[in-house]
Amino acid sequence: MTIRVLLADDQQLIRTALQMVMADAPDLEVVGEAGDGAEAVELTAALEPDVVVMDIRMPGMDGIEATRKITAGPGKAQIVVLTTFDDDDYVYGALQAGASGFLVKDMALDEILAAVRVVAGGDGLIAPSVTRRLIKEFAGRPSAAAKPRRTITGITVREREVLTLVAQGMSNAELAEHLVISIATAKTYVTRLLAKLDARDRVQLVIMAYEAGLVTP
Repeated sequence: MTIRVLLADDQQLIRTALQMVMADAPDLEVVGEAGDGAEAVELTAALEPDVVVMDIRMPGMDGIEATRKITAGPGKAQIVVLTTFDDDDYVYGALQAGASGFLVKDMALDEILAAVRVVAGGDGLIAPSVTRRLIKEFAGRPSAAAKPRRTITGITVREREVLTLVAQGMSNAELAEHLVISIATAKTYVTRLLAKLDARDRVQLVIMAYEAGLVTP
């Protein structure tokens, strides 16, 4: 199956680099390019891509607002946010807006392509470095510290353990190795958590976990 991708970045150089590397991938097809958030929202509605690779800092409508509008719409496009290390303040907002992946621009291009495939398959993905910064940034917010912690109920002790590991950035394969179970069983645990907690994807599980205090800096 070909994964249809929309590239949204105000830097032509970034879009061109991604376009070129995706052109060599038989399972990926770039169906459009947007230079700002408003154009990304418009093209997503018109072209119905499977995945939108979204920059955060763009003129006019930024990537966070564009992500919020796209995920609130009727389409099924998944959002992979590309950022730089100095975008810490935007991490939580982008994930709350509905992004399913959060990567940094200095990652290898093949890692970015792999992330697009993961997100297109229905899994969320956050670069490990971003996961650590996300938790640290959130924990340091006065508003977050004053906010009552989320209460997570209705899951088993084992599922809570899996949730904590997912929040630490573990993939299904890493969960299986850590818990000494099969990858299929690990995926089943994650699927149950998504259903029980009414989470959109793994990224929302991460947010729930640190809002509940299951993970700390």
